Amino acid sequence: MILMSLASSQNIWNRFRKTWQSAGIKGITSTIWAFFWMRWAGLGFGGRIATWLATWFAPPYKKRRPLARYNSQGYIAPSATIYHSNLQLGANVFLGDGVTIFEERNGGSVKLGDRVHLHNDTCIQTGDGGSLKIGSDTHIQPRCQFSAYQASIQIGCGVQIAPNCAFYSDDYGIVPGEAIKYQPLQTKRGIIVEDDAWLGHGAVVLDGVRIGKGAVIGSGTVVNRDIPDGAIAVGVPAHIIPMRSNLIKIV
Repeated sequence: MILMSLASSQNIWNRFRKTWQSAGIKGITSTIWAFFWMRWAGLGFGGRIATWLATWFAPPYKKRRPLARYNSQGYIAPSATIYHSNLQLGANVFLGDGVTIFEERNGGSVKLGDRVHLHNDTCIQTGDGGSLKIGSDTHIQPRCQFSAYQASIQIGCGVQIAPNCAFYSDDYGIVPGEAIKYQPLQTKRGIIVEDDAWLGHGAVVLDGVRIGKGAVIGSGTVVNRDIPDGAIAVGVPAHIIPMRSNLIKIV
């Protein structure tokens, strides 16, 4: 325990030293200010006020990611909207500007692992028994959509998700004779994205899909089928091109 405390203190002082070298007294002053207020950061009213004060001299957007390291409760942007009764946050999470976490009727849990990053305007919503779990060290870039209804969406550890990706764990019925908006939601089995997968810009992942460990999904791909571990998938709908293991490594 003492060794961990010493290591943490050493990391903090190393950060201050690097800040001094790169930004001088102005950078040190703003860092100390942010570090001071982030000690009280959290989901409660007082914690949100403390986070707001911590951002006064902090650069915007991704430059605020270091603030999540100043407190185990992480950084929740003052402009983030949290309306969920079963939100579970791991240590040092980062929720950027405009992030929305919303619970509709009978919504299940939202669990974010340690050091998860949700960047600007990402939207998470659960309802009708649907839930979401995101593993540690997963980074989700701006404007992604997670719609977890009827079934779960499970994102593994170390997953990288580019901007404008969308995940839907349900679908509307399409039988004739009745308007789509009146047809019940239906699901196959939800969505699973395994550890270390990478999804390119604008990928859409539909209900009933498993994306394997270390798989790569190309930009704009619509994933409506399972993708094996280590595969590369592109197109609408997704089709598999050479496996990562078949690529020639360039030294």
